[in-house]
Amino acid sequence: MSAEDLPLPDYDHLPIGSLQHRIRSLNAGELQRVIDYEAEHNDRTHVMEILRHRMDELNNGATPSPGRQNDDAVETQGTPGDSPITPNRASEPIHPPRHGTVASPGQHNKRGRP
Repeated sequence: MSAEDLPLPDYDHLPIGSLQHRIRSLNAGELQRVIDYEAEHNDRTHVMEILRHRMDELNNGATPSPGRQNDDAVETQGTPGDSPITPNRASEPIHPPRHGTVASPGQHNKRGRP
């Protein structure tokens, strides 16, 4: 079986959050194909737990939810394409004192000596 045979487009590159969201629309047969593929190819423990948990839900009466498999990944929804932070808008670096206190940086006060 190859990734092209799966009901989830671009399965091997889906982030975990998107995978959890997208498998909710699969029926038991489609989900079993994903489980078999994952077991053969990657066998990632966390992913297998997510897939098996969803299969248990389906076996206990849950129904697939409506949804489209070609939506943007959950992690990228609502994020701007460009960052508003530029080098001239970034905050000034903070330089904490190396030793001593803020009032007398760089001085040790062991036994009354500077």
